Amino acid sequence: MSHLIHPTAYISPNAELGANVQIGPFAVIESDVVIGANCKIGAQAVIQPYVHLGVGNTVHPQVVLGDLPQDLGFKAETVSWLKIGDNNVFREGFTAHRATVAEGATVIGSNCYFMNNSHVAHDCQIGDKTIFANNVAIGGFVEVGNNVFMGGNVVAHQFCRIGAYAIVQGTTGLNMDVIPFTLIGGRPAKHYRLNTIGLRRAGITGEAYQVLAKAFRLLRAKQSLEELPETPELVMLKHWLATKSKRGLHGFMQLAPKQHAEDFEG
Repeated sequence: MSHLIHPTAYISPNAELGANVQIGPFAVIESDVVIGANCKIGAQAVIQPYVHLGVGNTVHPQVVLGDLPQDLGFKAETVSWLKIGDNNVFREGFTAHRATVAEGATVIGSNCYFMNNSHVAHDCQIGDKTIFANNVAIGGFVEVGNNVFMGGNVVAHQFCRIGAYAIVQGTTGLNMDVIPFTLIGGRPAKHYRLNTIGLRRAGITGEAYQVLAKAFRLLRAKQSLEELPETPELVMLKHWLATKSKRGLHGFMQLAPKQHAEDFEG
């Protein structure tokens, strides 16, 4: 096992480092931290107690992982966690807090990219292959699915759910849930259409895409989805819609018939 650790870094004797970990100048690794193999920790980054990092993560300078929740009722002696998967990138100034519930966890998946000064609050659940652009901030207990893109300066109220494969337009404020596979934006926020480009990149094309397009039209008309073919994407959408929510759903943009056809057919 070999490490490349700058002599000015502080590493608690109670921290656990995997193979080939790199730690930069003045970084701080506190007790009860686990850092997986091949992680890179940048200068002046701080990893506080009860953080588990998987393998291959890149933590840029001045990132802070696992600080106390911003909850006035939280007691600092409570043992809770920040659990992070593999191969994520955390750019300068990113912050993520551990959970408020004893033995609970804030969870970040794998292969995500968090840009400068973005923030994941306590008790959030973030899926895989998700991107936060600069200055995105999400409140406590927010759920973000796989393959989501959050544009710059997006803010999400606590307990919101952002469904998988959604794209949120920059500067949007979210105070309700975002339907999977969709593009949302505006002030107030409304669902415009399917996330066409994101779905194509994910290989959701042909019949799978057409079923989602029909499902979206039916949802806008407040009609049942039961007659549609049971594609994997539709099954996921129906399960997401059936899950109890504390926030409700953002509304739909009313589109003219010609624009409707361009957005959902072809």
